[in-house]
Amino acid sequence: MAKLRLFVDRLSQPSRAIIIFCLANGLDAEENLVDLGKGEHRKPEYKAINPMGQVPAVDDDGFYLFESHAILRYLASAYPNVKEHWYPVDVKKRAQIECILDWHHTNLRRGSAGLVMNRVIAPALGHPLDPKAASECEALVKASLDTINTLWLNEDGSFLKGSSEPSIADLSLACEVTQLQFLGEETKAKILSPYPKVRNWLDAVEKATSPHFESAHEKLRTLAAIFEQRRESQSSEQPAAQSDL
Repeated sequence: MAKLRLFVDRLSQPSRAIIIFCLANGLDAEENLVDLGKGEHRKPEYKAINPMGQVPAVDDDGFYLFESHAILRYLASAYPNVKEHWYPVDVKKRAQIECILDWHHTNLRRGSAGLVMNRVIAPALGHPLDPKAASECEALVKASLDTINTLWLNEDGSFLKGSSEPSIADLSLACEVTQLQFLGEETKAKILSPYPKVRNWLDAVEKATSPHFESAHEKLRTLAAIFEQRRESQSSEQPAAQSDL
């Protein structure tokens, strides 16, 4: 049987969720980098795998699949060594996970991705920053964190919907929240500070998937630190530039 192939970029939050899931469950998967910064996701050879031109995607012995939530559902269902708590057989528990995943795409993900793009990453991709869009996305992020804090984490248990062990929804949402690292540690901490249950939940997800959660985020943290150094350098140079006017 051919090895499961992952097509990912660790700077992509959905990609990290797939990678961590495979590592945490001992799936024999081959990681193939699709470098977003180099535009490799737009190349014809990759679009033959994922016509949407996005990451992640998987090739499971000739079966191609994209969209991270669909991939997580598939892997949890197709591989017998995956522990049941990731995607329960109980239809009511599974429906609760589906509810959170559906909510994620139009709320937390839209806010987080838009905030990071319009406040930090856009210039690296040849686009201008958009403060208005960033402000709107930040409001959506905060509203989403409040929903997680008061709705999804309102029961006993460290994970979403009061579970004592993580599900694919926990992993997907946690990787999304950690993308806020691009804003800088201080800004990220400020955004998360009103939501103690969210902070505890993030710690629980990282601990439950250790050491894979931390290792999958190393590339993100390294690049985020570079962006932070650039911001600090630009900030220190600003007064000198103004004094020359």
